[in-house]
Amino acid sequence: MKPLNFILVGCGTIGERHALLANQKGILMAVCDIDEQKVKRFSKQYSCYGYTSLDEMLQSETDADALLVCTPNGLHAAHSISGLKAAKHVLCEKPMALSTADCKKMIAAATKAKKHLLIVKQNRLNPPVAAVKQLLDKKKLGTIYSVQINCCWNRAARYYQQSDWRGTKALDGGVLFTQFSHFMDLLYWFFGDVKKVKGFTANLAHKKIIEVEDTGVFSFVTEAGVPGTLHYSTNAANKNFEGSVTILAEKATIKIGGPYLNKIEYQEPVLIDTAKLMESNSANKYKGYQGSMNNHASVYDEFIKVIAGKQKNYVSGEEGIHSVKMIEQFYKAAASERI
Repeated sequence: MKPLNFILVGCGTIGERHALLANQKGILMAVCDIDEQKVKRFSKQYSCYGYTSLDEMLQSETDADALLVCTPNGLHAAHSISGLKAAKHVLCEKPMALSTADCKKMIAAATKAKKHLLIVKQNRLNPPVAAVKQLLDKKKLGTIYSVQINCCWNRAARYYQQSDWRGTKALDGGVLFTQFSHFMDLLYWFFGDVKKVKGFTANLAHKKIIEVEDTGVFSFVTEAGVPGTLHYSTNAANKNFEGSVTILAEKATIKIGGPYLNKIEYQEPVLIDTAKLMESNSANKYKGYQGSMNNHASVYDEFIKVIAGKQKNYVSGEEGIHSVKMIEQFYKAAASERI
C-alpha cells in the first residue's frame, strides 16, 4: 500500500502531535488554521502547503486521502462533515462532537460519502484497559456488582490562558468533553449505555476563568443494571493525580489506576499477569500539562489498516456517538443541580 496523503485542520496543541505522526506514517500534504502564524510554523516544519481556509484546502488538495480534524471540540462536526463531503476519510479527535445530533450528521455524511470516520479513543489501547476488557468479554469476572470511576487532574489558569476556546460552552463544552471523554468512552465500552443518572456539577476553583464546570459528582445505573459512581475534577493540586476504574464483581475485584489508567493497581484474585503486560506508553505531554496516554501512533496504524481494508473493527462514528450521548445524559441530570 502506498503511503497515505494526509491534510490537517487545526494547528494547535493536539495538531502538533497529529502532524508529527502524519508525517511519519504517511505524507502530510497541507495544514490549515485560521491563525496564519501557526500555519506558517507548521508548513515550514513539515515542508507542506498552508491554508487559512478549510474549504480552500479541500478544493485544492484533491490527492489527499484523509483529513485530520484537530480543531476545538465545537468545530469537530462541521469540519469532519466538510472533509467527508469532499470524499476524504476522516480521523477526528475526541470528543466526536458536542451533541448526539451533530454526531448523527457526521455518521450520515460518512455513509453517504462511503468513507471511513474514525474517532480518536486511544485509552482503549492502554494495555491494562485492554486486558480488563478481555476479561469482561470472556465473562471472567462474572456478574458485575458495581463500578467506581475517578478522574482527578490539574488544569490551572495557565492552561485556559493558552487558548481562548478552552473553558467556553460553545467550543469546549465542559470537562466531560475535553478532559474526561475517554473515561466516558470506557464506561460505555466496558458496561454499555447508561439509563439513569443523578448528580451535580460545580465551578469551584475557576470561577473567573471559565464558563464550564471544574467538578462533577454522579451516581448512575447502566442499561444492564450495573450501578456506579463518577467523581471528576480538574482541581488536583499542582499535577494530575488519578484516573481510575474500579470494578467489584462476582469473581474478582479489580482496579485500573495511575494518573492515566496506565496500571493494574489491585486485583483479587489475580487474573492478569502484569509481568506479561506490554508496558504502557508515557502520558501525552503538552505545554505545561499532561493528558491521556500517548497511544496516537497506534491509532494511526489502525486508521491506515482500516482504509486499506485490512481491519474492520475500529472506533467509528457509530461507536463514538455513545460517549457523547452519555455526556449529554450526565449534564442534563446536573442542569438543575449546579452548585
